[in-house]
Amino acid sequence: MKHTISVDQLGVAGQVMADAVEKCVHCGFCLAACPTYRLLGEEMDSPRGRIVLMKSVLEEDVSLEEALPYIDRCLGCQACVPACPSGVPYGDLLNAFNGHTEPERSRPASERFTRGAVHQTLPYPGRFRWAARAGRVAGPIKNWLPEKFTRMLDLLPETLPKEESLQELNPAEGLRRGRVALLTGCVQAVLAPQINAATIRVLTKNGVEVVIPKEQGCCGALAWHSGDQALARRLAQHNLEVFPRDVDAILVNAAGCGSGMKEYPQFFREAAPAGRANEISAKVMDVSEYLYNLGIYEPPPLNMPLIAAYQDACHLIHAQGVAAAPRGLLGKIPNLTLSPVDEADMCCGSAGTYNLEQPEIARELGLRKAKNLSDTSAEIIVSGNIGCIVQIRTSLSRLGKRVPIYHTMEVLDRAYRKVDLLV
Repeated sequence: MKHTISVDQLGVAGQVMADAVEKCVHCGFCLAACPTYRLLGEEMDSPRGRIVLMKSVLEEDVSLEEALPYIDRCLGCQACVPACPSGVPYGDLLNAFNGHTEPERSRPASERFTRGAVHQTLPYPGRFRWAARAGRVAGPIKNWLPEKFTRMLDLLPETLPKEESLQELNPAEGLRRGRVALLTGCVQAVLAPQINAATIRVLTKNGVEVVIPKEQGCCGALAWHSGDQALARRLAQHNLEVFPRDVDAILVNAAGCGSGMKEYPQFFREAAPAGRANEISAKVMDVSEYLYNLGIYEPPPLNMPLIAAYQDACHLIHAQGVAAAPRGLLGKIPNLTLSPVDEADMCCGSAGTYNLEQPEIARELGLRKAKNLSDTSAEIIVSGNIGCIVQIRTSLSRLGKRVPIYHTMEVLDRAYRKVDLLV
């Protein structure tokens, strides 16, 4: 007997999934854009194949257990979205499917424990900082730990940077040209707090007043994309309440977080805070996009010519459509030249917790990205997302390469302050 997707039974999630599935005409344009299809060459590891699987699960023609290995291998990078001529909102479909099916999944106890540990530490900088320190101490005994914990340890820096103390209000230098609020993030605040400090300095240098909402928390993207929609909504609801209304924009300097906050209307479809979610979402911008549109004061020339390779974060180029802005900003730095990168828009394999869930694919994509970047002979690498920075640094190390890697705002900040980028 043929089943159909029951919108009434599945509610709003069903409507999202039904609309997305209906738009797919199976043309195959997504295949060449999909990292897992390019790596594995399997139809079911492509967006087109996964759409067929999700539809079949919802229509009860295929069991969830049969489909999950292929769907779980999806990076969620959304490279297929701009490649699709039919406008299939694949990211919306994947999130709705994961949220709908998560309660039905049967996970091994070890996986449930690891997943719970991740969701109870990464979104909270204080807890994550403690866990990261404990992880470094546990390094010598990591071979005795569960495999997924050793994967996390491999991504941690040898030493954690000192915590940055950020002021709640950071006045603009000279004539005020704008007023913004800044999301400081979770993982980034622990692993690379200097990115937030650099971002604030660059913004204020360019006449932008920066507000750091004191009570802000995790954006909720990690939980949302992994199917824990209840946790995602709780985290997002908190930010809806604490971010100020009297700002020109809400800026984000981590691509995944920016994409997540732009998805807030999806978090609260037909829910009470939907209006506020739309309001917040409309103001969210990547910091590079905001500064590019505003126009920056040109930094002084670098003390010597330097070649840089820019790495496109998936949730910046694909999910938010931001590619020209960071390159345009870097192009304003005299003596800095950008080198083209092969497969520049292909995922590096970071993708949230993908390193934990699909380590082999993540590693292969990371090494592929690191090789493409190092083949440019660039002296520094630049990206706009903490996950990419950590993944690429780890992958370069595996290749025996030592190339400094910076956030876009760090490069601008160092140029303004005349600090050597090769240190």
